[in-house]
Amino acid sequence: MKIETANSKKVVKKTKKLNTLKSEIKKNKFAYKLVLPAIIAMIIIHFIPMIQGIYMSFLKLNQFTLNQFLKAPFVGLENYYTVLFDKSSTMRSGFLDALRNTIIYAVLVNLLVLVFGMISALLVNRKFKFRGLARTLLLTPWVVPSYVVGMLWGFMWQQDTGIINRILVDWLHILPNKPFWISGPNTLWAIIIPTVWRSTPFVMIMLLAGLQNIPEDYYEAAEIDGAKSVQKFRHITLPLLRPIIAVNLLHGMITHIYSFNIVAMMFGHGAGFPGKWGDLLMTNINRNSFGIWQLGTGAAATVVVMIIVLTIVAIWYKVFKDDLVVEE
Repeated sequence: MKIETANSKKVVKKTKKLNTLKSEIKKNKFAYKLVLPAIIAMIIIHFIPMIQGIYMSFLKLNQFTLNQFLKAPFVGLENYYTVLFDKSSTMRSGFLDALRNTIIYAVLVNLLVLVFGMISALLVNRKFKFRGLARTLLLTPWVVPSYVVGMLWGFMWQQDTGIINRILVDWLHILPNKPFWISGPNTLWAIIIPTVWRSTPFVMIMLLAGLQNIPEDYYEAAEIDGAKSVQKFRHITLPLLRPIIAVNLLHGMITHIYSFNIVAMMFGHGAGFPGKWGDLLMTNINRNSFGIWQLGTGAAATVVVMIIVLTIVAIWYKVFKDDLVVEE
């Protein structure tokens, strides 16, 4: 009897939830109709290719079986073993280096972009002459396409003719010799710096919008209590900007883990190899997938990256879930 009572209670709860959902759909029927085209587009553009890519990761898909495409021989988890454990595989040999570089790259870029974005937002939030012009100029790097950024900075990093070495060595005499920037251990910095340069304006404008929504009364009350600028920033600005910082952290991590254009264009205008010090996950997967036609293992590597990103998203949500709650 107790089991039947418990089951009946569960059925009643499910029925109530279903009725509530139906009533919500009826109530907001027009809104759901407006959202429906976007949902259909998301399914066609994102979910169907994603499912197809996951399925491809279980196939022996290479230059010999490409004409069969989704009917290529099924190999189970062999492609995943090749990516993660097979040392003789070209995909595996560079995958761990690319993973290491991508982690360093994504973390450093995200932190630097947040720091410079915050500083820029605080500066342009002040009232001064030509403030509008300053905001426009600071947004300029964001307007430049990422593949153009890669090409321009590729020229700027050249050892003998690049403007960076001329400034550092010939003009400012900061360095004794002209270093190599796009080969060797400095390669990762040659990728990080232009990415920070291009990404900072987006974070700046997001934080600026948040700053302008903070009531001045909070700062006035803090001044009456004798709070200094650092204390106001720590106890008022940062806590109130935390939701925006959280969103930018997530957006930045996902964007930079999947970063491709700047690196690809900086090294050989889309066809080069940055070496073990500059290779990222996306350039590694792209080169192995389309350069030597290892499409099956390339798909498996992409799924591995997707799992890593989903793990990061789960951790992020656990850390920042309280900041995503909208108080009514």
